[in-house]
Amino acid sequence: MSDRTPFRVGIGFDSHRFAPDRPLILGGVRLRERDGLLGHSDADVLTHAIMDALLGAAGLEDIGRLFPDTDPDLAGVDSLGLLDVVVRLLRHHGWEPVNVDAAIICDEPRIAPFKAQIRARLAKTMGIGADDVNVKGKTTEGLGLAVRGEGISVHAVALVEKVAS
Repeated sequence: MSDRTPFRVGIGFDSHRFAPDRPLILGGVRLRERDGLLGHSDADVLTHAIMDALLGAAGLEDIGRLFPDTDPDLAGVDSLGLLDVVVRLLRHHGWEPVNVDAAIICDEPRIAPFKAQIRARLAKTMGIGADDVNVKGKTTEGLGLAVRGEGISVHAVALVEKVAS
């Protein structure tokens, strides 16, 4: 390992429009059966932002390049399965996830009732503790995509650590 710090931080962002005939899935948890998000996969906007934050921290390609929306094999795929692939890729390159923090920007649904379940599912997939995963719902105070009822956005930050080989 070089003299450089063994830690790196990455940021991720994703946004999806609402779709009336799809389930809403955030962090691998099904929040409701209708009025979900539009996307090639299961449209789990939270997991997508976290994957990009992890990949960015490790200096790897983003999810659009790894999992293109033009790939028919990825249609409707479970994003937690993609997160598992991302974590294995990080480990292949000598990185381990340390923690993630994400802000889910939406006026509805309320995130608080699902927070513990979301944290547990994401943590299990990444192989870290639930206390190393933070998610929170934030409203836009009358501004933007969420307030117009068009969709959900997520900002995520991830810390990864270089492991000795």
